[in-house]
Amino acid sequence: MSTVSEFRITLDGDERVVAAGTTAGEALDADGRSVIAARVNGQARDLAHPLAEGDVVESVTIDSEEGRAIMRHSTAHVMAQAVQDLFPEAKLGIGPPVENGFYYDFDVAQPFTPEDLKRIEKRMREIVKQGQEFRRRPVSDQDARQELAGEPYKLELIGLKGGASDEESVEVGGGELTIYDNIDPKSGDLRWKDLCRGPHVPSTRVIPVFKLMRSGGAYWRGSEKNPQLQRIYGTAWESKERQDEYLHMLEEAEKRDHRKLGAELDLFSFPSEIGGGLAVWHPKGGVTRRVMEEYSRQRHERGGYEFVVTPHLTKSTLFETSGHLDWYAEGMYPPMEMEGATYYPKPMNCPFHIMIYKARGRSYRELPLRMFELGTVYRFEKSGVLHGLTRARGFTQDDSHIFCAPEQLADELASLLQFVIDLLRDYGLTEFEAELATRPEEKYVGELWEWEQATEALRHALEKSGLPYVVAEGEGAFYAPKIDVHIRDAIGRRWQLSTLQVDLQMPQRFDLEFQASDGTRRRPYMIHRALFGSVERFFAILLEHYAGALPPWLAPVQVVGIPIADEHVPHLEQVAAKLRDKGIRVEVDTSSDRMQKKIRNAQKQKIPYMLLAGDDDVSKGAVSFRYRSGEQKNGVPIDEAIAEIVDAVDRHIQV
Repeated sequence: MSTVSEFRITLDGDERVVAAGTTAGEALDADGRSVIAARVNGQARDLAHPLAEGDVVESVTIDSEEGRAIMRHSTAHVMAQAVQDLFPEAKLGIGPPVENGFYYDFDVAQPFTPEDLKRIEKRMREIVKQGQEFRRRPVSDQDARQELAGEPYKLELIGLKGGASDEESVEVGGGELTIYDNIDPKSGDLRWKDLCRGPHVPSTRVIPVFKLMRSGGAYWRGSEKNPQLQRIYGTAWESKERQDEYLHMLEEAEKRDHRKLGAELDLFSFPSEIGGGLAVWHPKGGVTRRVMEEYSRQRHERGGYEFVVTPHLTKSTLFETSGHLDWYAEGMYPPMEMEGATYYPKPMNCPFHIMIYKARGRSYRELPLRMFELGTVYRFEKSGVLHGLTRARGFTQDDSHIFCAPEQLADELASLLQFVIDLLRDYGLTEFEAELATRPEEKYVGELWEWEQATEALRHALEKSGLPYVVAEGEGAFYAPKIDVHIRDAIGRRWQLSTLQVDLQMPQRFDLEFQASDGTRRRPYMIHRALFGSVERFFAILLEHYAGALPPWLAPVQVVGIPIADEHVPHLEQVAAKLRDKGIRVEVDTSSDRMQKKIRNAQKQKIPYMLLAGDDDVSKGAVSFRYRSGEQKNGVPIDEAIAEIVDAVDRHIQV
């Protein structure tokens, strides 16, 4: 019987002939340090993966997003091995890579201490230095159960297979079960093993740098009905420089934490008497929020939107028709029984806007119909995921729903996307990226041609906008493709903000129609558009972006007058009155503090403008500017000072 001695593959775009038995790593001539894995026919594989005729092979480098995820997952394995070396009774949960790092969950008798983390990190370094090899080994369900009989959580995952979540899929998400063995390169002995889909770096020595960050409790598989495990978080990078940059960013992010700034600047709070995830806005925070909302209203008016208001409660029948009770019930607050009917606080505004559309017959002449509401919604987020204003239980969405004829869809989406970007720019955001999420492979509603039409309309909008974007294949909701707009803040963090979604389900569920120009009844398209996402979350992002030093137009107090002595107060009060006439938010500090203390107080409150006045200023009808930077400009005539402040506020510039 003849055997094939060589075959053809496509290697990083070029056709090659390779010998039978060639692995991906050999074909790529990978050193295992810069190129750490391969994509074979679109699937991430170990470098040891054997190739076959016609395979398309691409390199995965350690400094790519995919390469970092693989390296971080391997680091999670090293951490789990170290934990079981030091705590032999520890049972394994899951250990996926996540953005900027990794974690692993463990069932242990006592929570990990900071000293424990130091010991674990030291043991990890020893394992990395040994250069243990990661070797993939397919196993049957039965064999896996026998090998992992002492790991109850792994046994549960074996039973899941295809039903695993995204994070669990790193263990059992493939078509077959595999175990990765960690092999001592000198003796060939097995040092550790784990149920895992892979791929992994060739050996532990490939992992350049890592650091364990913190530990805390986490429910198994995210449900409070399950045991609470101990989760250790870590980070790993392709170089010490990149890790140092990340750690510096974390330090800066901690300084900018909106929860910390909210307390220091007296903007908002979360009283325990009210409940987790439910904020109260203090006067200063309320001022900035009002300005944000009013400006958004003005822009929407100019953009042809019509304002609507809907109640906070509804009968259950509305959410039965919309489908929310079928697929979102766990995220809703419990129902209330009143007068023989069941009521829910609303988690979404869209069904209410549909009711307004259905209140009377609609003509093609009214389309596109753009509805806009600052609508407060309530979602019962688990307490473990609440995070200040960015993850709350009660929040206000700047929610818009647009009803349009099918032939209007492409142009309307392009217009909407440009509106979104222009408005975000007005708040000082400049770096945008987008993601086009397309139809899921299996579970979806609507016809294929509808999905194709909606997806192409979204793609047209992105191309017209010029935004850089990536396609997230299969990541759309079951009822709609969508565009997600992401921004990068001042320290480089990526935030998902605005969403444009073409709904293929709601118009059908509610039997929406309009009368076309030829007299026939047609079904409109419905577009969901949230620009800020929520007012609360957007406020938090801006607060962190500006490190609390909001631009003058958004600052709660825009100007503070600081007299050198008490006799200079009347002069500053006159200046303040003129500023108020121009709509400027101004205070005069008449406290008994010394002038330098008043300046420090204003700097701590991050007030954009300090206007100082002494004898010379009073005699000349002037003031002296002091800016947040500490820069000072003396003897500025009052009218010029007012003009400078008003100009900065009107132009929305930062100072």
